Amino acid sequence: MEEVQIYSGGQLSHAQARVVEEFPLVLRVNDREIVTLIASPHDLRFLVAGFLRVQGFVKEVGDFLMLSVCNDYGIANVRVRGELPGELKPILTSGCGTGITFTMPGTGDSGQIKPVSEPEAPVTPAAIFSLMEQLARKADKYKSHGGVHSAAVGDADGDLLLYAEDIGRHNTFDRLAGEALLKGVDLAGRLLVTSGRISAEMAAKAAALGIPLIASRTSPTDMAIKICNDAGVTLVGYLRGAKFNVYAHAERLQIEQ
Repeated sequence: MEEVQIYSGGQLSHAQARVVEEFPLVLRVNDREIVTLIASPHDLRFLVAGFLRVQGFVKEVGDFLMLSVCNDYGIANVRVRGELPGELKPILTSGCGTGITFTMPGTGDSGQIKPVSEPEAPVTPAAIFSLMEQLARKADKYKSHGGVHSAAVGDADGDLLLYAEDIGRHNTFDRLAGEALLKGVDLAGRLLVTSGRISAEMAAKAAALGIPLIASRTSPTDMAIKICNDAGVTLVGYLRGAKFNVYAHAERLQIEQ
């Protein structure tokens, strides 16, 4: 809790208020410091594993030889099989607080986004609405003091499987990717819902994980729309009440006549 002064009715009064925690985590991989992640302080193991997964540095749990996170010193020490690229060129993304990536996830040697397979079962608007409703119910930190983004993965039946929240919306995707990897949950064919805007990096991360549908309460960027069109990902935005916009691959939705 932090001491604040609240202005109301022409007066200032003292009060206690909860604020969002911001935690810098230095990431060392194979004895090499590669980045400092700015994130919420919980479940950092999932964040680290997911970040390395979507960067393409690991593909399976067995690629980790060591994964250690020290909250007291803000350092994550990781050893992975193989070597990192000799030169890492950071790309600042449009995520909250400015995210960072070294490659555009999901791209092959040609630089093109790899296509995503269709979901195993038809996706209905009811399933999308159900997942977004469950996401809203679980986002208790946002309700208490704001400033926290949330995301979740579910199936075509509308059942929520994994949930993540963080000060950075890009971090929520990494957290889901890491938790799924460490728990053996296959994300291919799943649906992803998020509270935040869909940027190009986030669309590419979802495509790299084999996710065929992304839905947000807000808007996608133009680059995110292009990536989803190229990758075969259904992109839903402005999902509010009983309405939403479809920006890419509406044909994959099963609309009851």
